[in-house]
Amino acid sequence: MLKGTVIGNVISTKKITDLKGSKFLCVRIEGEKPYDLIAVDSVGAGMGEQVLVTTGHNAQYAFQQRETPIDAVIVGIIDEKH
Repeated sequence: MLKGTVIGNVISTKKITDLKGSKFLCVRIEGEKPYDLIAVDSVGAGMGEQVLVTTGHNAQYAFQQRETPIDAVIVGIIDEKH
């Protein structure tokens, strides 16, 4: 699981049926070398929020249909860190 910050929206007017109604967000992943990725939002995250992102084949488990072709999904919003 990765920690990042939502830095933007990605608009996609045409997408496969399984992803219709899904919101795509650009997330800056923290680390020694920060990088950006596009993730499907499954929790209603917004700009500037810190989020948890799951990547790889496990990202599909956030959807009803396991064959949905995604490899990054936002699965949580970080409220606070200790």
